[in-house]
Amino acid sequence: MSKEMQMWLEVSFNLAYLITVWTLVGVMARRMNLVTQDDRRVAQLFIAAFALLALGDTGHVGFRVIAYALGNLEQTVNLFGSAVSLVGAGALSTAITVTLFYTLVALIWRARFGKPYGWFGATLFVAAVARLAIMTLPQNEWGNSMPPQPMGLIRNLPLMIQGLGVAYLILRDAWATNDRVFKWVGAMILVSYGFYTPVILFVQVAPAIGMLMIPKTLAYVAIAFIAYANLFRGRAVRSATVSA
Repeated sequence: MSKEMQMWLEVSFNLAYLITVWTLVGVMARRMNLVTQDDRRVAQLFIAAFALLALGDTGHVGFRVIAYALGNLEQTVNLFGSAVSLVGAGALSTAITVTLFYTLVALIWRARFGKPYGWFGATLFVAAVARLAIMTLPQNEWGNSMPPQPMGLIRNLPLMIQGLGVAYLILRDAWATNDRVFKWVGAMILVSYGFYTPVILFVQVAPAIGMLMIPKTLAYVAIAFIAYANLFRGRAVRSATVSA
């Protein structure tokens, strides 16, 4: 695939993704009156989580589209007298919001299953705080379009603890209660990390591997559609045999 074709594929996908996720957030908010009383807390947290994700990705994806329009991904803007990479600034915005997204997913798990956080759940919140702290270090080089190593790996380790940890909690309790909706939610989180991990490890040596962010992002969209289909359409599904 040529670089130009890759650029147009990425730009087209990014714009379609933003339109889709913001539309889903808006539709969910408008249909809150259809959510059953038992699921209102979960539904509210899903709206907050995906609004947050969409906000960060608007910066991340939007800045990439602007950089392409200006010529290439190395484009910079002047901010308080310093040249800042558009792609780097976008990466910072989504790095913050995806951390908060998984914090909200932990709250969603708690609201759905009513289990105490315990030491394992507390570890997920500690990982979120650690990641936000790590991202303040100058070694992150947010002004660059390509994340540096080993800092790119270091700052993503807490995120992996967050995401894989909450996926474990969701899948553990979804299987125990035969909650088929959250079985899919947990599975899609694992799918997203399956595509994201190679990007974390190898994008510096093989930039084309960054295209794996497309299926990774589609896994998030799938979670949003799963939430919408099962919480915001006037019915709630918790198991294969019981539905309201």
